[in-house]
This record gives sequence, structure tokens and C-alpha cells, in this order.
Amino acid sequence: MVDYETFCQIRDHLGRQQLTIAQTSRALGLHPRTVAKWAGADQFRPRAGAPRASKLDAFKPQIVRWLDAHPYSAQQIFQRLGEAGFEGGISIVKDYVHRIRPRHQEAFLKLDFAPGECAQVDWGEWGTIGVGSTRRRLSFFVMVLCYSRRMYLEFSVSQQMEFFLACHENAFATFGGVPQRLMVDNLKSAVLQRLVGIAPVFNPKYLDFSKHWGFKISACNVRAGNDRGPHEACFVGWWRRAGSRTELATSRRTCWPAWNCPTSRPCSPGPPPG
Repeated sequence: MVDYETFCQIRDHLGRQQLTIAQTSRALGLHPRTVAKWAGADQFRPRAGAPRASKLDAFKPQIVRWLDAHPYSAQQIFQRLGEAGFEGGISIVKDYVHRIRPRHQEAFLKLDFAPGECAQVDWGEWGTIGVGSTRRRLSFFVMVLCYSRRMYLEFSVSQQMEFFLACHENAFATFGGVPQRLMVDNLKSAVLQRLVGIAPVFNPKYLDFSKHWGFKISACNVRAGNDRGPHEACFVGWWRRAGSRTELATSRRTCWPAWNCPTSRPCSPGPPPG
């Protein structure tokens, strides 16, 4: 079998040294037909080796039938193969099952809400701002009505509970009502603990606040970006259209209607702002 080094030697003997095919074959110990074959080749192309037979080949159709009938694991497939007479190792079984198993695509339900049914709430940060002789972290509170995408945004120098609740009341006053449910992205002001498969533990002060205003609290699932649609999409659109950082910092409180939304429906009525 001719490798790349031998191919280069053939080309050198025939080209630079101007030897004949017979002379080259004697010098390299090759058959003249082999030298003649590689003399006409433009570049080296290794011969493709014949695929090696695998101990698994005879069982592959059965594996496909098993996986079509039930989502067995590779370990379960390996155990069944052993009962059927397979003598190979589990590694080739895992590789084959991983290659042929249909890819699992997680399905999501589209979030759809009625007017006044739900709003999403979150905190964000944007650098710092000068307050007297010091600089404070500049935060912003955002509440987005899930049906109309109408957004309320308020800047604050603190995310403490008193500011968090005050921003809620300002948003309710601006919208003219209280949504039936508020979705929170597991922020500490609202959710003390959120574990997969376990009911969330809400902040007692926020629970009392929700009972006073008559709304329910829903915590987004952990690491589930599909739960955070309306308020993030709405805010990103506003942010791209916003002015400079200085202009944002000087705007203390504002309510922005959502873009690409012809109307802004009111929420269900709630207690008068306190």
C-alpha cells in the first residue's frame, strides 16, 4: 500500500531525477504498475478502507424496532441484546442508540392572556447615578400588562421592599386598576425560595401586599426562558428606542404604551391607590 511518503518519492524519482517507471520501481521496490498508477495522479488520495464489520450489525434492525416501540435507555437495550446473544460491549451500544434515537424537542404552550388577567414584574439595573457626593446603583422597576403589552417603568436607587411595593402602587395608579395575577421572575423581593418540583416560598410581606390589593402571585419556573415573554420583549423594544443614559437617569417615573399594539386595555379595577 502506497502512503504519502512513498507517493512523494515516486513523484521525485519521475520528475526531478527524470527516471523511468522501471527504474523508479526498482529503486523503491514497487511493482511497475503501481508506479505507473501513481505517476498519473495529480495528488495523493489514500485508498478508502473497507468498513469493518461490527458485532452490533446483526442486531441494529432489532434495536430500531425496540426504540420505535418504547424510549428504552442504552443500558436497557444492552441488557436485551445480551439476552438475544450479543457479545459486544456497552460502548458501541450507547454510541449507536445515541446516533439513531430521535431528538427530543421540548414543546411549549404559547402564553395567551385576557385583558386584566396578568402582568409581569421585574427589577433591572443600569449602572450608577450621582446622589449628592456619592454614587448609587440605578435600578428600574418594570411592570408589563401581558395582554396589551402596556409597560410601566420607574427608576429607583434601591430595590428594598418599601421601594418595590411603592413601585407597584404607582403602576396600579397609572394603569387605573390591579391585574388579577402578577408573574415574578423569582426576584428576592417576592420569592424567598424556588426549587424545581417544590412550591415556591413567597416573601410574607409581599403575600400580605398581594392580599390587600387582591392579586395572586405566580413565580416563573427555574431556568425557563419561555415563561418570561411579554415583559422582556416589551422592555427590549423600549430600550432600543430610548435616549442616552443621562436622559434615562433624569426621567424619574414614566409610563410607556407598548409598540405595535393599537390599544391599551385597562386592568380590572382594584382598591384606590393608597
